[in-house]
Formats: sequence, C-alpha cells, structure tokens
Amino acid sequence: MNWILAIMTAVLVYFIVRRFIKPKYLTDLNEEEFRQGYRKAQLIDVREQNEFETGHILGARNIPLSQLRQRSNEIRPDKPVYLYCQNGTRSLRAAEFLKKKRSCEELSHLKGGFRKWSGKVKK
Repeated sequence: MNWILAIMTAVLVYFIVRRFIKPKYLTDLNEEEFRQGYRKAQLIDVREQNEFETGHILGARNIPLSQLRQRSNEIRPDKPVYLYCQNGTRSLRAAEFLKKKRSCEELSHLKGGFRKWSGKVKK
C-alpha cells in the first residue's frame, strides 16, 4: 500500500515541477528585451478577455489560453511569437501548446508577465 502512495506522490511532484520549469524552446525575456522585439513579432495576450479589456500592451491580440486550441490557426508558425499573461504561468502553457500543435519555433514570453510591464498600455 505504501508503494502505491509513493508512486502517486512522485507522479504528482513530477507534474507540479514540470508545470513551472521553463522549456528549452521558450525564451524568457525581461521587459527591456521584450520591448525591443515585440513589434517585429506576433504579440499575443493569453489572458481572458475581461483581463485584456482592463489594460494590455499596445498592439497585442487577445487569444485567451482557454480559446487557444480553437484559435491557434490565427498564429503563424513561421513568425516569432511573443506571449504574455498576468504573471507568466499561462504563457508557458500557451508556448507548450504552440510548439507541439503548431510547430512554432520562435517562442518568447514576458518574464513575470503583464504585472511587471511598465511600458505603454491600452485600456
């Protein structure tokens, strides 16, 4: 019985750790690095629409993570993709999906998310 509990615990720890470790194909960008390149890329805000409407980075398109599967064809895999969310967690998950399902190669996200952004915002 103890070995079943140990296996279940190990699996749970694996999934928790995996969720927060940045994959190798995703580039973490601080605000300055993000600002330097996002105008040449597809800038995608993966927060929900109500979050987007309260304020977003100028020029961003809103494709919420919850709708990414249905709307992924709106993102071109041959162009750089800059992602952000509120704190960086959802953009990690969005990047994983885009890498696997759309074969996107140039994926970057805003380290710390929108809450760390001090640049221009559209409300």
